[in-house]
Amino acid sequence: MKIGILISGRGSNMTAIIEAVRDQRIPDAEVSVVISDKKNALGLEKASERGIETIVVARKNRTREEHDAEIVNELEKRGVELVCLAGYMRLLSKDFVRAFPEKIINIHPSLLPSFPGLDAQRQAIDYGVRISGCTVHFVDEHLDHGAIILQKSVEVTNEDTSATLSAKILEHEHTLYVEALRKIVGGKCQIIGRRVVFEN
Repeated sequence: MKIGILISGRGSNMTAIIEAVRDQRIPDAEVSVVISDKKNALGLEKASERGIETIVVARKNRTREEHDAEIVNELEKRGVELVCLAGYMRLLSKDFVRAFPEKIINIHPSLLPSFPGLDAQRQAIDYGVRISGCTVHFVDEHLDHGAIILQKSVEVTNEDTSATLSAKILEHEHTLYVEALRKIVGGKCQIIGRRVVFEN
C-alpha cells in the first residue's frame, strides 16, 4: 500500500511511520511521498535523509480548496492509497476528504471526542482532567471527528503543564500510530457506523 504523509513541522510521527515501514513493522507498505505546506518544516530534511521524495505545496494566498487540489493531484500522481496526517496544521477541505474516502488518518493529542482542535494538552490541563492521551482516527469533513481507530491513555498529575503532558503523550503517539497503520494496511479493520471493527 502506498502511503503519503502530510506534515507542517518537525515530523516526529512521520519519522516513526517511515522507520516502521522500513523495518517491516508495517508490512506490505511503502511511503511514496512526504508533502509539507511549509518549506522550512524540519520533517522535510528528515524524510529526504531517509530516501523519501518530498514536496512543498505552499499556500500562496490561495483558497483552501485550491491548495488542497494541488496536494490531491500530487498524491494521485504517485498512486497514494492512504494519507497520513502527521502534525499537518491545516484543516482539510471537503473535496480533499472526498478524494480519499476513509483513507485519511490523523493522530490527535487527546482522548477524542474530548479537547478537539489546537492546544489539546492545554485544554486538558485547564479543564482539570485526570486522564488524557492520544487518538488515531479516520478523517472526515469535521474537525477531529472521524471514527476512532485506537486510543492510549496517560495520567495527568497535579504537577503537569501543557509541555510535560505533551511530552508524555508523544511517547505513545509513535507506537499507537504505527499499530493503527499496521492494522489498516493489513486489512484488519472496517468502519461500521462510527465504530472501527477489527478482524482477528
